[in-house]
Amino acid sequence: MQFNLLFIGNKFSNNSYLRDYILREVEKKIGFIDSITFYQENDNSLFLYLERELSSANKLLIITTKQHFSIVGKLLCTVTADNQILKENMLLPSRCAVYEEQSYLLRHENTIVNVLHVDELTQFPRLLLENENSSATIHLFREDKESAKALLSPIAQTNEVKIEFTDIVENWLKIDIRSRKYGNITQFISSAKQLLNSKIITASNIPAYIIEKLHHANKKVTFAESCTGGLLSHMFTQESGASNVFDGSLITYSNALKENWLAVDHTNLESFGAVSAEVAQEMSEGALNVSYAHYSVAVSGIAGPTGGSEEKPVGTVYISARSKKNEQTHRLQLSGDRKYIQEQSALYAIKMLLEIDKELFFTN
Repeated sequence: MQFNLLFIGNKFSNNSYLRDYILREVEKKIGFIDSITFYQENDNSLFLYLERELSSANKLLIITTKQHFSIVGKLLCTVTADNQILKENMLLPSRCAVYEEQSYLLRHENTIVNVLHVDELTQFPRLLLENENSSATIHLFREDKESAKALLSPIAQTNEVKIEFTDIVENWLKIDIRSRKYGNITQFISSAKQLLNSKIITASNIPAYIIEKLHHANKKVTFAESCTGGLLSHMFTQESGASNVFDGSLITYSNALKENWLAVDHTNLESFGAVSAEVAQEMSEGALNVSYAHYSVAVSGIAGPTGGSEEKPVGTVYISARSKKNEQTHRLQLSGDRKYIQEQSALYAIKMLLEIDKELFFTN
């Protein structure tokens, strides 16, 4: 059974902040979304879309505005030969199975529909569709996609689950797992963990997972960012509980602040440049010293589209991850526009943080 998401209303196309908020809430509660469709309020083809969906034996989540909430109900009633009635000050199809404020659930033949109205600056209403444990996400590190497929596909087949691999950055794979009719996701994850125990993290949200691990270990992390401009810090501080493990970080965009805040040697900046292994290493060391954290990660690079050279083209990024005992520095050559290079840099930095202490992060 597919899970399809339908937005009805111009504001969901025009307001990316509202739309992204809704998608985060839906993915958090439901998991994988098979399709996302947008319709304007006055689109005459909407009726035909609803008619087709209600005969498809899928799960359908409809997000609309307060203004069009009852209009959507009227369209659904037309498709299902029903009529609307007033319940809890809401006009709802009479056959709706469950309803709460701003949300109701309708079953028609083998299709399940949840209609919600969501507007700006309001709390997201309760989703009445249940995930039923039909999907999950895990992450695999230090394994390329082809070898991962060869290792995990037989286990997926045995447990009747479908697996899809997505490259996050080099040697970091996100694996989305979806159950077939009689699939056993729990058993698949257990078997995969036994096979690749030191490489798998059975959590969907890696920054949240790191926060939890550090909190339980009573340890802290900090960052020194240049080309990512605070993006790495944002990836952590958007998660609940970040304050338990993250006191702050330093965004040292200029050479002067690299020297003054992180004690980067002026000679190294002159000799090797800000985008270099030597400077990245000093940045991570300086961040660790000034913060008294247990782990630090430093990022310095050329995000573009200008600023590159023959020796260091756009996309050249140095990342240094450090603990009290270990330090690793990698040079990356990334491709994409400025934003994508920054995002890849931050994600690779997260991967290096995990790998600087495998004993902590890759054990149950």
